[in-house]
Amino acid sequence: MPAHEESSNPLVRERAHLAASRAALRAMREDVQALDIRDVTANWVNAEVLQAQIDDRVKALADLSHTPLFFGRLDYLHEVGAEQTEGGSGGVARSAPAEGGGGRREGEQFYIGRRHVHDAQGDPMVIDWRAPVSQPFYQASKRNPLDVDRRRRFGYTGGELTAYEDERLTDPTEAEQTSKLLQAEIERPRVGPMRDIVATIQPEQDEIVRSGLGGTVCVQGGPGTGKTAVGLHRVAYLLYAHRERLARTGTLVVGPNRSFLHYIEQVLPALGELEVQQATVEDLVAARVEVRGTDESAAAVVKGDARMAEVLRRAIRSHVTLPTEPVVVVRGSRRWRVPAYEVEQMVGELLARDMRYGAAHEALPQRIAHAVLVRMEEAGEAPDDRVQNAVARNPAVKAAVKAVWPAVDPAKLVLRLLTDTEFLAAHAEGLLTEDEQKQIVMTRPARSVKSAKWTAADAVLIDEAADLVARTHSLGHVVIDEAQDLSPMQYRAVGRRCSTGSATVLGDLAQGTTPWSTRSWEQALFHLGKPDALVEELTAGFRVPREVIAYASRLLPAISPGLAPVESVRETPGSLAVRAVAAPEELDAAVVAACEESLRHEGSIGLIAADARVPSLSAALAAAGHSCLSPGEETTAQSRLTLVPASLAKGLEYDYVVLDEPAAVVDGEPDERTGLRRLYVALTRAVSGLVVLHAAPLPERLG
Repeated sequence: MPAHEESSNPLVRERAHLAASRAALRAMREDVQALDIRDVTANWVNAEVLQAQIDDRVKALADLSHTPLFFGRLDYLHEVGAEQTEGGSGGVARSAPAEGGGGRREGEQFYIGRRHVHDAQGDPMVIDWRAPVSQPFYQASKRNPLDVDRRRRFGYTGGELTAYEDERLTDPTEAEQTSKLLQAEIERPRVGPMRDIVATIQPEQDEIVRSGLGGTVCVQGGPGTGKTAVGLHRVAYLLYAHRERLARTGTLVVGPNRSFLHYIEQVLPALGELEVQQATVEDLVAARVEVRGTDESAAAVVKGDARMAEVLRRAIRSHVTLPTEPVVVVRGSRRWRVPAYEVEQMVGELLARDMRYGAAHEALPQRIAHAVLVRMEEAGEAPDDRVQNAVARNPAVKAAVKAVWPAVDPAKLVLRLLTDTEFLAAHAEGLLTEDEQKQIVMTRPARSVKSAKWTAADAVLIDEAADLVARTHSLGHVVIDEAQDLSPMQYRAVGRRCSTGSATVLGDLAQGTTPWSTRSWEQALFHLGKPDALVEELTAGFRVPREVIAYASRLLPAISPGLAPVESVRETPGSLAVRAVAAPEELDAAVVAACEESLRHEGSIGLIAADARVPSLSAALAAAGHSCLSPGEETTAQSRLTLVPASLAKGLEYDYVVLDEPAAVVDGEPDERTGLRRLYVALTRAVSGLVVLHAAPLPERLG
């Protein structure tokens, strides 16, 4: 629009564009809903598939009333080519003069939002944030304006456009400054699920989000650096840039627990993406057995060690025995003999190829049948493929294969390893010590796979054994969040799911709270099968106030020496309060009072406590008339207080956090280092304010 028209009342005109864009989105949705597919489908199967696609498209075009349809605008100095705008959008934005032209060549304006919206003529009214033309919104600066004259940010209240802010990137008289709207959006109290960061992505985050599908990226990021949101936005970007390919191969987000997955599950729909699988590692490997038992820490560490992969490989290959008798195939009046030494050669070749055990089991009868066919041809017969397949199914061949290369059940194999000490010792020799072998043997041996009390670590071993028998299906892209808590064997389980695809690995070494947690990303990526992955480190904090992260960072020398502390960009005076309570019996009341104090603020409240303290605090809150949510449950304007066991706090965030008894959080873990890491996690969940209450002395590192 011409500069003189907009300058009269910019806010009114931007609101008018928002209203028009929402109307256009409704029209797009109505057009899809009105599609009649009765005359374009050949049969009911095609009709069902097409209707499902239409239903998904209708969902994707939903207008989320409290989610801004666009959050920014770019005024380019020059016209932009069609290849930079929405692919297949049906047109390119009309040329519009940049404001304050003064004879300068007219450029174009693009509104940047969560999804593409076009008008009745097909011209875009909102450009998807993932389109190439949108990238300068995140990357342009005074030093490198990327042909952008002006970047405009919009502020919203309850879904209504209430403010705007301009940066003149090519105006030498205007100094570079921090965006107040950007800062306000970062600090905005949140009620509801984890919100997306699409309006606040920083340049270093944007580079990770838009990195290519072909390579694996590992993001080391401290609390508040936005690594989880970066990972989810990367999925959304890849689905935009490689939609057809990923529609065939699939995408998956792997999280640490169900509460966490529920917490993040509404971010991708807000970005217009609906078809992304979500699972924990336990979900991935639980298909074969039911997990009903738990391991002692020492046993879990051994079972999760990468050496177990070689133990399993040896155990499976031990089922192969060399033949001692020839294979004699009778067909009609003829007998065809394949001597034992020749079958032994076939077995040796299959072993040397190190192919999947099941694939070799299927290949051996074909090898034997081929040898028979060679003899038939030498005798003057002319057998074809049907004869070879018939020979491969011959009882004599099947009996020979069963004796030489028998089928293996993965669960039965692992059960034998964990119950038969001699079998385990034979295949763990030189890999596991005698003490380590004793630690993983079942104390109460089970009679069958069904009766065994399998643990989570056992299920991972069975998954490994299953992959040794038959290849695991690979997806196109997998995101692994809180990856620092995975064991080497768990990394291998996830890596199998993206062996022919790529991955985004997200984590923080300082937040590792399992006995087997990752010590270096190089080791983790090796076990994942992605040793050449690019490792990026995010050190700029946008979520946790500077005072809070500085307090928590006192623990870093003890929990992760050498790791750079997060430098928060947010200075919030008064955001940290550490209060001593005179007596232990007064602690519950003090915690309830701190929660009530926090509830006077706007936004979500998280009360984090050692798992053992949760029942007592729940009762104290109930007695005071306060109901509380469980982790992962969606907060509302009426219910904003969540009681969070420390073991489930990882990955969650709240506007205000009350932390109960830090010493109890540390003592709730098997060792001090893990306990301090758990405390570090709990201390860094707050966006606006943290209150720490303690009756026992604080851990020495916090003194």
